[in-house]
Amino acid sequence: MQWLNILIQGGLLGGFYALFAIGLSMSFGIMRLVNIAHGDFIVLAAYVGMVAIDATGFDPFMSLIVVIPAMFLFGYALQRGLLNFTLSGGLLPPLLVTFGISVIIENGLQQGFGAYDHRLKEGAIETASLHLPGGIDLGVYPLLVFAVAVLAIGSLQVMFYWTRLGRAFRAVSDDADTAELMGIDNRKLFAVALGIAMVFTGIAGVLFGIRTIFDPAAGPIRLILAFEAVIIGGLGSLWGTLLGGVVLGIAQAVGAALNPNWQILAGHLAFLFILILRPSGLFPRTRD
Repeated sequence: MQWLNILIQGGLLGGFYALFAIGLSMSFGIMRLVNIAHGDFIVLAAYVGMVAIDATGFDPFMSLIVVIPAMFLFGYALQRGLLNFTLSGGLLPPLLVTFGISVIIENGLQQGFGAYDHRLKEGAIETASLHLPGGIDLGVYPLLVFAVAVLAIGSLQVMFYWTRLGRAFRAVSDDADTAELMGIDNRKLFAVALGIAMVFTGIAGVLFGIRTIFDPAAGPIRLILAFEAVIIGGLGSLWGTLLGGVVLGIAQAVGAALNPNWQILAGHLAFLFILILRPSGLFPRTRD
């Protein structure tokens, strides 16, 4: 039962990593944009939530009323005003530009809020748990986060395959030049795509801020975890991203059970092992 509990806790942790990775998976799957600033966007969303809470008196969950539209507008403006101009030059220009954005965000947050730790406090739900037979305790908050990740990915799948906007996203992802010849405004569509990706990044940022402390330098490790989840699952596969997060979380939980110092290392080793066996990930996206 002890190992079953470890696997369950690792799987729930993986839901958190999948939530981190949704926006990154969308950015690469639709625009082929490798976004080095993604981890800093998660942290930025946590700070936006903190400011919204201080200004309105909302609790962290209610702060999403402010965070979601703010992050959508930020993503839309960033893609339309800057990142669209980097997409025609291969992978290097977006890498360099998003790296610069990452540096700007981190230093801007340090300048505005200092290098102090912050936390979004949601109350009793953070420590509440469900007690199951066999000594298995399921945290209510990790369960909630996992459910949000599943709901987010499910809603995106519905959008991609059952809406006109989703069909346009898939067409641009498969062949942007041909899609443009058919009358699709790629630049506007890319801006909408990053805006939607930022919505889920904003949700991830607020839930991250509730789960643990954050500071302006917390972005790079979130980026690494998101990248590993996306690559394990397969580039462009959203359900694969969820599985990648679960694999990463379970590996970390098993590593921590063997030796507390091995938690992060175990996740990285699992990532490398899967990358060697399946360089394209467990469920790479196939073109329709």
